[in-house]
Amino acid sequence: MKIVYILFALLAGALMPVQAGINLRLRGSLGDPVWAAAVSFGVGTLVLCGYLLAMRAPVPSLAMAGSAPAWAWTGGALGAFFVFATIVLAGQIGATSMMAWLLAGQLTAALMLDHYGLLSYQVHTVSWPRILGVVLLLAGAMLVNKY
Repeated sequence: MKIVYILFALLAGALMPVQAGINLRLRGSLGDPVWAAAVSFGVGTLVLCGYLLAMRAPVPSLAMAGSAPAWAWTGGALGAFFVFATIVLAGQIGATSMMAWLLAGQLTAALMLDHYGLLSYQVHTVSWPRILGVVLLLAGAMLVNKY
């Protein structure tokens, strides 16, 4: 069953530069990366609301929403920053360099989040092979950026 999640992750990862390119084109039409990110989030919100309506998902209660820690509400802001960043980066450094540096940053942060079990992650202790994997990715990002 784990292979299904790996394939899902590969698909989601493959769609990230596609989304950035689409949003870069939207920026060209709208003239501003923040407007492009806002429109992208608006369309995404409509799609998610349509899905929730189609699935007849129950609306969470106020008590359920109130039980989330304050930091749990920052995900949307971080998502907006990420979309904005990809719009800016795609136009400046291209899809390959953008993705290489984004992935390097993601894995570096993920290594720490896993090691300390932060933000509700299960603890996965840092090991030399994991560190080597991140270092190799950083080296790969440098190579992609240089050539």
